[in-house]
Order: sequence, then C-alpha cells, then structure tokens
Amino acid sequence: MSSKVPLPAGTTLGKSFEYGIDVNLGTYDVPSWQPVRRISGFQPSPTPQTQDAQTYDDLGAPNSDVTGWSINHAFNAQVNRSITTGLYLPEIEAVLARTDPDAKGEYAVLDARWYHKPESGAANPKDAGRGFFTVATTRQNSGPNGEIEVLSITLTGKGPYDKITNPFAGWTVTAPSISSVSASSPGTNPAGTGKQVTITGLNLTGATAVTFKAIAASSFAVVSSTTIVAVLPSDVAGTVAVVVTTPAGVSAAVNYTRAA
Repeated sequence: MSSKVPLPAGTTLGKSFEYGIDVNLGTYDVPSWQPVRRISGFQPSPTPQTQDAQTYDDLGAPNSDVTGWSINHAFNAQVNRSITTGLYLPEIEAVLARTDPDAKGEYAVLDARWYHKPESGAANPKDAGRGFFTVATTRQNSGPNGEIEVLSITLTGKGPYDKITNPFAGWTVTAPSISSVSASSPGTNPAGTGKQVTITGLNLTGATAVTFKAIAASSFAVVSSTTIVAVLPSDVAGTVAVVVTTPAGVSAAVNYTRAA
C-alpha cells in the first residue's frame, strides 16, 4: 500500500520553465507585446508594503498591516543579434534602452507582463500580471572561452501591479507574420494619413493591434487569416515599421514607406 496522499485526477506537477515574460514595444493603451525569448531563472518576487499597527492589545507582539504590493523580477536572457544590422532582438533592445545614460523619468520605465506558460494542459488563467519597472542589467558571462552571451536582468517594480487574464494561448497557436504591406488603392501610392493599406501575411486572425512605427492604426479590419486592411495614423512621410499583434504573439516588423 502506498503511503502517498493521492492527488486529484487530471493534475500534473509543474516545471521550473513554465513561465513567460513579455515587454511592451507599443503604448499602454495600444500595447505591442514582444515575448522575451531564450530566458531562464525567472524569479518573480511579490513584496508587501507594511505599516506598523501595533497597540497595547498586542502585548508587545509585532502587528503590521499590508498597505500595498509591488513586485520585482529577475531572470537571464541569451543575447541574440542580427548579423545584418548588429542589433539585438527587439525585446533586448527595449530592456537596454531603459539603461541608457539619457533614460530618465518615464523614459527609464519598462511596461511588462508575465504569465504561467505550461508545457501541456491549460494555463492558470489567474497566474499573470502586468506592471511598470525600472531596469538593471549585468553581463553574466565574461570569460575567455567563448561562453554564450547572457544578460542578467533585474526589473524593480514601480508602483502597484495589476492582475490580468493569462494571455498564453498555447504552444500550437502560431504567431503572426507579415509578407507585404501596400496601399489599398493603387491611385494613392504611397498611402498617407487616413488612407488604407493592405497587410498580407499568415496567422492574422484575432489581431488585437496594428502599429506603424509604434503608432496605433486609426482603425483596422481583419479580412481573413492572411489579410488585414488598416487606416494609417497621422505621421510624417518616411519608412515605418509595421507590426501586427495577436493573442499568439507579435509579428516581425516589415517596413512600409508612407506619405504624410
């Protein structure tokens, strides 16, 4: 006879790698969530803010009330870069931008979300949050033997954080990709403010955001899994990075040269 207390049927033991964290490359109201890829050692640390509530009734024992909560995160991320531009992955660039010498005030703040991301089965719908953070980084591997480039990243909570619905849609859901962006009307090419462009690609169904140089589209409509029609927001003429966000992830940016 087993001495173990049985677990409920249909349960499974969690694993250390079953978490994800994303950084916001857009705005708070129109986020463009980019998963931080190749992470390890993810450690969230919720921290209570307390105030002394001790009275004579406590007979000398401590008594503190919790008046608020903040959260800090620490994790490692492998550093991959483009062999063409030399730039790091956009999520790493976003993290490092908050540590630039001119990153002060709100320019030093990172918007991030984190969530349970299981290997199999349903994700915990309540195990997810979003908050603002200041950033510190340390280069982890600095030896002469060619170790993998890794950043140790510390996110320090700034103010309270929010509970959110877990955004993880599962491993079988594929992130969107963009193959081309063109003016919807050949007579207005390139398109400018208030004009429509057609975005073609794959896995575009359920798009939650379309941005042009991190500026939200004035409006957009998902025509099919391969087509979105979007209205260009107000901006100057030039090359803009077009990004589509769905519950499955964020597309790689594709450039479009627009009119004013």
